[in-house]
Amino acid sequence: MAGAVEAAPAREDTFPKLLLRHAAERGGRPAMREKHLGIWQTWTWAEVLAEVRAAALGFERRGIGPGDAVAIVGANRPRLYWSMLAVQSLGAVPVPVYADSVADEIAYVLSHAEVVAAVCQDQEQVDKLIQVAGETPKLKFLVYDEPRGLSDYGRDRLHAFTEIQDEGRAAMTADPGLADHWAARVRAGSPDDVSVILYTSGTTGRSKGVMLSAGGCVAAARDTVAFDKLTDRDEVLAYLPLAWVGDHYLNYAQALVAGFCIACPESAETVTQDLREIGPSFYFAPPRVFEGLLTRVTIRMEDASRLKRAMVRHFLAVARRHGAAILDGRPVPLTGRLAYALGEFLVYGPLKNVLGFSRIRVAYTAGEAIGPDLFAFWRGLGLNLKQLYGQTEAFLYVTCQADGDIRSDTVGPPAPNVALRIADDGEVQFKSPGMFLGYFRDEDRTAETMTPDGFVKTGDAGFFTPDGHLKIIDRARDVGRLADATLFAPKYIENKLKFFPTIREAVAFGDGRGFVTVMLNIDLTAVGDWAERADISYASYQELAAHPRVIDLLEQAVDQVNRDLAAEPAMAGAQIRRFLVLHKELDADDGELTRTQKVRRGFIADRYAPLIEALYDGSTERHVRTEVTFEDGRRGAIEATVSIRDMTPHAGPAPALSEAAE
Repeated sequence: MAGAVEAAPAREDTFPKLLLRHAAERGGRPAMREKHLGIWQTWTWAEVLAEVRAAALGFERRGIGPGDAVAIVGANRPRLYWSMLAVQSLGAVPVPVYADSVADEIAYVLSHAEVVAAVCQDQEQVDKLIQVAGETPKLKFLVYDEPRGLSDYGRDRLHAFTEIQDEGRAAMTADPGLADHWAARVRAGSPDDVSVILYTSGTTGRSKGVMLSAGGCVAAARDTVAFDKLTDRDEVLAYLPLAWVGDHYLNYAQALVAGFCIACPESAETVTQDLREIGPSFYFAPPRVFEGLLTRVTIRMEDASRLKRAMVRHFLAVARRHGAAILDGRPVPLTGRLAYALGEFLVYGPLKNVLGFSRIRVAYTAGEAIGPDLFAFWRGLGLNLKQLYGQTEAFLYVTCQADGDIRSDTVGPPAPNVALRIADDGEVQFKSPGMFLGYFRDEDRTAETMTPDGFVKTGDAGFFTPDGHLKIIDRARDVGRLADATLFAPKYIENKLKFFPTIREAVAFGDGRGFVTVMLNIDLTAVGDWAERADISYASYQELAAHPRVIDLLEQAVDQVNRDLAAEPAMAGAQIRRFLVLHKELDADDGELTRTQKVRRGFIADRYAPLIEALYDGSTERHVRTEVTFEDGRRGAIEATVSIRDMTPHAGPAPALSEAAE
C-alpha cells in the first residue's frame, strides 16, 4: 500500500532475545569476567552467546524442554549464569538455590519446584543433591562446573558442564542449520512465559516459589536502567547470592538489558580484593556491608599515627559538612569546596581506592534501615549512595531515590511505572511492571497476597511523607502494643541498636508485655578489636560475649538508644528495660536467620523461650543449652550461663503546656 510505514521492530522481551541482540550489536565488548587462579578471564558477548547456545543444545539432548524446572545451585559463576540463559532459551525455567542451603532446604525447593535437573558449582553442592536424591524423585541428572574432587563419582547421572556443551557442539556439527533453528526459537519466545522461579527467604515459614514472567522482568529492568542511566560501559561485581532477587535483578537482568559487564569474584573470601581490582561503576550492598566497611576503616584509623588520625578526623568533619551538598549539586561556600577538594586528594580519594569505590557512579542499599550517620558518612565521601525498597514479588524495585532527592530516613518515591498506596490499616501495597504471576503450586497464598483490584500486599507498614517519599516502619504483623497500649515496633528498635558497630544483630520483644527487652549479638570484628586494645583475652565468641566489660560496652549502646527513644513521643514508652548478650551468633544454618540474613522472630522466640522467660521474670542470669549446626552439617550443642542487665529508662519529652482556662 502506497505511503505505508514499516512497523517498528518489536523490543526484546525475554533475556535470551537480549543476548542475541548484544552479540549482534556489541559482540566484541566484554560481557562477563571471572577471576580464576588469580587471573581475570573475560568473555565477550559473542563468546557468551556461543557458550550459551552450546549448553542449551546439550541440555536439549538430555531431555530438557519447555516448562521443565532446572535448579541452579552455587555461587556467582559464569557457567551458572550461562545455564540460566540456556534453560530460558529452551522455554524451561531456572530455579536458583542458595549455595549455603543445608540439604533439607535444598530438598524442599527441588521437590516443591518439581526440578528435573540441576547445575551445581562444585563437589559440595553435588554431595548435597546426592544426599537428598531420594526426596526429589523427578531429578534426572546433575551437571557440575568445577571438577575438583569429583573424578571418582559415578557418571550415570552426573555430567560435567563442558560435557553438556560438547554434546551441543557435536549436534551443531552434525546439523549445520541447528544454530539458526535455535536462534529462531529464541526469537519466537513469549514474554508471558515464566522466566524464573525465585524462592523467598522464608522469614515466617516455608519459602514460597515466586513465578516471574519474562516480559515483566525485562520491562522492570529496562525502567531502572533508564532511571540510573546505566550503559554497556558500566561494570558490576556479582557477589550477591545467586538465588536472591537482588542478584537476578541488579546483575543478571540489568546487565542483559543495558549490555554491561558482570564480573564474578574468585571466592567469597576474595570479594574485597576483587572489588578493588574491578572497580565497578554500579554497586549494591545491604547496610551491614557498609557497616562492616566503616568498622574496618575505623580500626585502620586507630592503628595509624597520631598525625594521620588527626588529619583523617579533620577531613571527615569537612566531608560531613559539605560532601553530600557537593554530591547533590547544592550551593557550598568556596572555602568549603577548597577544603573538600584537598580532602579528596589526601583522604577521600585514597580511601575509596582502597575499598574499590573509585569508579562507582551509582550505589544502592536496601534490605534493612541504614543509620543516618552511616548514610551521611558514605555520601560525605562522594559515594552516590541511594536507597531502594523492594520485594521478590515486585521483581525488586518498589521505590528508589533519584539523584539530588536523597534522604536517609526514607526509601524514596515510587519507582518508574510503579503504583503505590497505603491501605487503611497502614500496609504498603503496589502494582509494578515486574509484578509476579503468583506463587508456584500455591494458589491460596497467592490469593491472600493480592487485593481484589490487583495490588500486591507487601506485609510492611509505612506511610508517605508530605513530599511523596515512603517511610517503612516495620513488618505489619510485627508492629504491636505493650500492655499499656504503647506502640511497639521491634524492627525500629533493632535497627537503632545495629547502628552501633559493636552490635551485629538484635531481637526485641514486648508485644503484649509490660516492657521491652532485647537479645544482642556482638560484632566479633569490632568487639574483638576493642578487646585487644583493652587487654582482654578470650578464646571464643562465647567467652568474649560473656565478658562483663563487653556487656558494659553494650550497655552504653542500649542506654543511648533509650535516650533516642525517649526523645520520640510515640516511642518513649518503648525503651529497653532489660537485655542480654546471646552466647552464640544467630545463624541461618540453625534456622534463626533466613538465607538473606533476616531475623526469623517467631522461631527465635520458640528456640530461646527460657531466656525470654528470664528477661521477664526478674532473673539476673539463666543457664541455657543450645543445639548448633556446624559448617559440615554435623550437629552439636553449646552451654552457657547468660547474664541479664537492667536498664533505667530516660524521661520522655515534656508534654506541651496547654493554655490556662479563663
